[in-house]
Amino acid sequence: MSTHTVRILMNGVTGRMGYRQHLVRSILAIRDDGGVELPDGDRLQVEPVLLGRNEEKLATLARQHDIAEWTTDLTAALADDTAPIYFDAATTQARKSALLQAIAAGKDIYTEKPIAESVTDGLELADAADAAGVMTGVVHDKLYLPGLRKLKRVIDSGFFGRILSVRGEFGYWVFEGDGIPTQRPSWNYRTEDGGGMVLDMFCHWNYVMEGLFGAVEAVTAKAVTHIPQRWDEHGEPYTATADDAAYGIFELEGGIIAQMNSSWAVRVERKELVEFQVDGTHGSAVAGLFGCRVQPRVLTPRPVWDPDVPTAEDFRSHWSEVPDTETFGNGFRAQWEQFLIDRHQGRPHAYNFRSGVRGLQLVEAGLRSSAEGRRVAMKEVIP
Repeated sequence: MSTHTVRILMNGVTGRMGYRQHLVRSILAIRDDGGVELPDGDRLQVEPVLLGRNEEKLATLARQHDIAEWTTDLTAALADDTAPIYFDAATTQARKSALLQAIAAGKDIYTEKPIAESVTDGLELADAADAAGVMTGVVHDKLYLPGLRKLKRVIDSGFFGRILSVRGEFGYWVFEGDGIPTQRPSWNYRTEDGGGMVLDMFCHWNYVMEGLFGAVEAVTAKAVTHIPQRWDEHGEPYTATADDAAYGIFELEGGIIAQMNSSWAVRVERKELVEFQVDGTHGSAVAGLFGCRVQPRVLTPRPVWDPDVPTAEDFRSHWSEVPDTETFGNGFRAQWEQFLIDRHQGRPHAYNFRSGVRGLQLVEAGLRSSAEGRRVAMKEVIP
């Protein structure tokens, strides 16, 4: 058995998502477990090189996690031919420029989404990557979540019969920051800094719909700012210029209707922070981050509407949990491993820049729908 080592330039890992999910729970977890097992029995080990703007933060992370290299010089790092992969979890506004530099340096790229702030910019990146012949991957973590992997198994079994509809609920209460500290960075709530629910989450919902149910053909959406004033990391008040909630109806191929409520101004009364209910002619399912519950047609109760009598039926007791028949790991790590294996095997990653562009197309369609108060067909925003 041989071990192959690949060095990865990791930009933006001082931020919350980049640090927790990509550095600690993915790359360092892979490193500490001895690498990724390859199909031929060899192992692929990873060696991160930290990139960022804050020397003190980078040095602290490197020391804490036994990482040999870090730098604030992106240009010099990209010139290092011994590091063939570039990862980006920096701010959305800075992403396009950094990715273009990485493409010009011949790096294979794995990046957070959205890959850019507009479809035009996303297509520029995809075209540049294709012309340079570099491999690309975009984070599609939710497809790797245990709950949605179980749901995919249920779909593939034919359990639903014909799928009719999908109803999704995502979100939680993000504190304003004036009393209890907020859970999210302040830039998320400023349009000028690349924030906004539609830009953030419609990219996710596009690949979830594509990966599980079918491509989005049209959208009707409403984006709103429920909380107009918030307090930043320094306790200073600021005006929230970005949408903090979005309500969308997506028309999917095959006649499936999907509804998605996404909000950072909602209190949770469900089992998980995101849940999808899928209804079909032969059965239904509710899937979240980890769990998936099903109810087949033959076990569906027959409710009768009677507003004068309190409901005695325990409807949730009629649902069955899909068992953990395999071990599910962290979704971010699972996609990292798939990307690394795909790259080592010399095959394209399924979720590349073009997939990221399709997410941006849904973002632009959703924002146009909200601004103009109408249904927008996807062909209106596809160049």
